[in-house]
Amino acid sequence: MQHETTTLIAERRERLGSRYAQRLRAGGRLPAIVYGHGETPIPVAVDRKLAVQHIERGEKVFNIEFDGRTETVLVKDLQFDHLGTEIIHADLTLVNLNERVETNVHVHLIGTPKGLKTEGALLMHPTTQITIECTVTNIPEEIDVDVSELDAHESIHASEIKLPLDTMKLVSDADAIVAQIVVKNVESTGEEATVEGQAAPEVLTEKKKDEEKD
Repeated sequence: MQHETTTLIAERRERLGSRYAQRLRAGGRLPAIVYGHGETPIPVAVDRKLAVQHIERGEKVFNIEFDGRTETVLVKDLQFDHLGTEIIHADLTLVNLNERVETNVHVHLIGTPKGLKTEGALLMHPTTQITIECTVTNIPEEIDVDVSELDAHESIHASEIKLPLDTMKLVSDADAIVAQIVVKNVESTGEEATVEGQAAPEVLTEKKKDEEKD
């Protein structure tokens, strides 16, 4: 669950535009916009190192100090550079601590599936995050899903995930596949064929054939 909330000190951005945003980032600041509660969106800048450090840990709720007041905000969206690796902008929404919100949460697979003992078996992770509804104070940084009992040709769907609290509600498609064990066909030529019907989700683990002895 959410631990002690990190506080970000923000300053209003009087100048906008990509060139000025680049200057901010070069100076160690992260451009952001604060939305919500019927207020006009407020462009701000926060300490980039501190914000990114906590965001990459999975934190979504922050206290933010600006204009002589302290508010609670939820990270609603992030923009990345052209490589998709560096956070260059954040959208922050004003929230109340007891407010129910929808948020995306990373799904962390734990355990080694027994199905990987099958030759050619692959553990696929098609859906890496799910959307849930819960109060701001109960937003989890990630949700663990035990895949140790997952056998060949079996799947775990979003609807089967045990959410940390009974008060939490799944918003994502209940049929979304979170984890599955697929088995690649091995043709007579010895070449591995692609798995039919798979669009190329994330492959986590593969059980390969034993090397032939001399």
